[in-house]
Parts: sequence; C-alpha cells; structure tokens
Amino acid sequence: MNKSNVNIAGVNIDWELDKGSLTFEGNDALMFWISSSMKTFYDAIEEISGFEVSDLVLETAGYNQGVIVGEDVFSKLWENQYDDIPSFIHNTYAAAGWGDFKVDEWDPSHHRFIMRLKDSWDYKLSLSRGKNTGSHFVPAHFAGIFTAITKRNIWYKFNQSQLDGHSETIIEFFPSEITAKYNMHELSRKKEAAKILQLEALVEDKTRDLQKLVTRLSSPIIPVLDGIVVVPLIGAYDPERAEELVVKTLYNLPSHKAKILILDLTGLDEDLNDHTVSLLDKIGAAAALIGTETFLVGISPELSMRITRADIPINNFSYFQTLQHGIHYALEKVGLKIVKLECAEEMEKLNR
Repeated sequence: MNKSNVNIAGVNIDWELDKGSLTFEGNDALMFWISSSMKTFYDAIEEISGFEVSDLVLETAGYNQGVIVGEDVFSKLWENQYDDIPSFIHNTYAAAGWGDFKVDEWDPSHHRFIMRLKDSWDYKLSLSRGKNTGSHFVPAHFAGIFTAITKRNIWYKFNQSQLDGHSETIIEFFPSEITAKYNMHELSRKKEAAKILQLEALVEDKTRDLQKLVTRLSSPIIPVLDGIVVVPLIGAYDPERAEELVVKTLYNLPSHKAKILILDLTGLDEDLNDHTVSLLDKIGAAAALIGTETFLVGISPELSMRITRADIPINNFSYFQTLQHGIHYALEKVGLKIVKLECAEEMEKLNR
C-alpha cells in the first residue's frame, strides 16, 4: 500500500510512500534509529562542543521544542479540559515511541507535576552511548510544555533515574526562575570565570619570570679594578627587592675580594620611599662587617634630604657627587692611580 493510516489511542499516524512522507497528528514527522542514527547525532554534538556545552544545547533545544508543542497541541486542552492532559501526554508520546510516560500527582492549581518515565528513548540512547547519566533534552522538553500551557515558568529536577538502577525515572516539575536561557548564561559566566583564572595564572607566571629577570638585571655588581666594585641602584626598592640586593651584594663581595663598595645612586627613582633610603644604611653596615668600605656617589639634593630625615648616619660613608670622583678616590685608597698615557711613557724613560 502506498498510503496508510493508523490511529493509536486517538493519535493519527499517516504514511504516503509515493511522497515519502510521514505525518504525526497532521504534522510532518520523521523516524530515526535510537542506537545508531540518534547515537551518532548526539556523539557528533558532544565531540564538537564537549559534554557540558552539548548537554546545554540539547536542554535548550528540548525546552524550546516543548514550548512549541505546548502552544500548538496542549494549550486548548489546558483551557477546556486540562484533566485530560495526563492521559493525552501518555498516549501521544507512547505512540511516538518516546517510552512509557505517565503524569503523576497532577496539580495544575499549584503548577506542580510529577512524571514517571520508563524505557524512554533517552534512556535507551544513554545505554547505547555507554553513559551513566541521561541528557536533559526530555525533562526540558516537558518543562517547555508545562511553561507554555500554564503561562508560568516551569523547571524540573530528577528525583531518581532509571540509569541508576531504579525501575523508572521520576522527574518533578515546579515554578522556578531557572530557564534554559538562564543556564546558558550561567555556563557562559562559568567559562568566562575559568578563562579569567587561566589568564590570571598566565599573568602570574609571566610576572614571576619578569621579576626573576629584573632581579638578575637590576643592581648588577660591576668589578672595576682589583678590590673595587660598583653597584648601581636602579628604580625603587620594596622590602623584598631591598633584601635581595643586600644578600646578593654580600654574597658576591668576598669573591671579588672587594675592599671598597661604591653604591651609585644616580638611577634611583625621584620618588624615593623609606625602603630605598634605609637600604643604604643596611647594606653599608652589612658590608662593614666583612671588611668592605662603602662609598656613596650620585647623591641628589632630594636624596640627601631624605637621608637626613631618615637619621641615617651618612658620616659613616665616604660620598661623592659623581661616580668618576668616587672611583678616583677609591683607587687612591687601594694605592692605585690613573695617569695619562704620555705621562706613563715619560716615567718609563726616567726609570731606564
């Protein structure tokens, strides 16, 4: 037969083979195998978008689909004979092969409903996919139906699942502020928060790398001649950076056999803080303990005032306006002197 009609529990299903059409209650419909075609469809969505996103996509699709069905099919029943809705839901979805769906505890006055599902297509699909939880398509679908017919936002929760070994799945429906759109926004915020945390972690890693680089590059110890080293102070110093400089300097002074340490203050920030100023006292006192004399060079008028206000005993240091003056004085202290080349040649002739 090229054309046939079946009425099952008041539900009409029509086939026209010549046209290749199937109608369910007068509307075009189609069929898919659960464990092959539908499984491939669900697997593809999850493969592309991941489990969390794919389940939300299916939930949203089920909800929106339910709203359409509720408005087109069940709204008139709700207005005229809403007591018939539970049996009509069972007959319609059983005829469509969705499973054994029964509406229990029908409470339209409080917009609360309980559904008992057994061997639904979603349950069979989850088994074929090796899943221990079902998708949210089916419950969201009925939440959409109840939302459409009650004109109240209805949501759901699982009370038990057949996938957990129960004989049936029980879903409770109730008025709620939660919607499929709300869950979409929540997932977006969750993913944004995760991305922010990821970026913050990346920034922290880069900051640590930068701090290590700054530590290596800032305030290097420069050996000028035997027994004389220069340490330029650059920028501003917080307690951690000041402590690193003291430790680094004291650790390296013995290896250079330093008798004189020249601290060049030319590169310090103009906006000096107390940590930077007190650093001078700490490093000078610590160097003295290992027998190294500390010179200060490049002292600006502002720095001199800060040092005075901080009560640092500057008289314990030799200090000079420029690095050149400090190096000349340091050379004299260690018995060396810089002479011009022609003078050196004349002295060599005299020595002959």
